[in-house]
Amino acid sequence: MGDEGKLDEDIYLNYQAKTDLELPFESEWFVVNGGKTHFGGAHHFTSRGGGERYAIDFLIVEDTILPDVTVRKKNYTGDFRQKENHYCFGKRLNAPAAGKIIEVVNTIEDNQVGTTNNDEPGGNYIVIDHLNGETSILAHLKKGSIIVTQGDTVVKGQELGQTGNSGASDMPHLHYQLQGTSGQLGGLGLPAQFMNYYEDDTFVERGEPVRSQEVRRN
Repeated sequence: MGDEGKLDEDIYLNYQAKTDLELPFESEWFVVNGGKTHFGGAHHFTSRGGGERYAIDFLIVEDTILPDVTVRKKNYTGDFRQKENHYCFGKRLNAPAAGKIIEVVNTIEDNQVGTTNNDEPGGNYIVIDHLNGETSILAHLKKGSIIVTQGDTVVKGQELGQTGNSGASDMPHLHYQLQGTSGQLGGLGLPAQFMNYYEDDTFVERGEPVRSQEVRRN
């Protein structure tokens, strides 16, 4: 892993999450970035060993048939520059597991596609403390869409908010990460395993989504 990744390999690469996580959305989503390799994960370059190390980016794609009968997966319809035209924008997001809401930001403007707000990298986000030493972060949510507040207790599958394009995001998607400590994208990033989902139509009892897979809850 990386340049001198022995620590990552020995401690984090084979980490088994304590929390029984489920995918935090409905319908089928595409994994843009995810996995333990630099190629698959992409976030590895952002913060080696930090909060984003094992983060996963999800969005929705649909098959489009081009004039030459080539099937291409696209994440938008019409004008790409309009965030509302991206299939995942405004889609419901759920709690991946039970816990307590310990941090919420809900007032950051959504970016126009192709631009980012690096001053507020998480954008609108939610931090859930699973009360077992692990926390979940869902980031880049739609402004004003979050319907839980700090101090709330949530159950697995409970609606939290909607996918957006806020913060350090240049197109609508969900950024998810599991951490060993709380804080705004600043805790110790951990590999996250999800329970009982389909990966490219194959049932997975417990697994980690990786780049280019299409995944959906059972």
